[in-house]
Amino acid sequence: MSANDLVTGALQGLCRWMWDCSPRMIPTIVRERGAAGALRWFAANMPRYLVTLRVLGPVRTHLACVAYSLLNGCTYCAYAHAHALELIYFRDRDRLFPADAATLATWQDLPPRRLAERLRSVLEDAGMHGEALWVDRIIDLAVGGQQPVDRDEVRLAHLVGMVRVMNAAAMGCEIVPGEAMDSVNRDVEVKAGHAAALVG
Repeated sequence: MSANDLVTGALQGLCRWMWDCSPRMIPTIVRERGAAGALRWFAANMPRYLVTLRVLGPVRTHLACVAYSLLNGCTYCAYAHAHALELIYFRDRDRLFPADAATLATWQDLPPRRLAERLRSVLEDAGMHGEALWVDRIIDLAVGGQQPVDRDEVRLAHLVGMVRVMNAAAMGCEIVPGEAMDSVNRDVEVKAGHAAALVG
């Protein structure tokens, strides 16, 4: 077994342990960067990402990842983070998010301002007015409209670069229904309740 195979398997196993799924772009990242380069990239980015999840909260973190993936034209990552967002919303509020992950993932061709309007609208419909106020900050940092001015925006700026690498590697990946890049994906009860609500 090659070093690339070993590192790919280890990274996939780590993600399955955290999220009960393995992002489909991992083999591409390892192939393009090599075993050592991929390990360095994950070591530099994954801990910061996990801290961002804790500090900003999963909703704002996944919202940013959805927006950045859509701006980069990556439907695979947009879907995976949008599905995490809708599962978290269902878990916390016991109702469906106004736009499902499959719908959100189709917004990749929208210009930045139009995407911001769509995201604000759906967040306001969801009663998430605080998150709606974050949309412009998220978009502006992605398109270079502003530089980070506080620690939260430094975290968002890191996500811009991290997600760009993931998106580039995932461009050939097909959406996998039911895969969410978050620990909520391990919650069988939440996933079953969400699936039942979708058809009910």
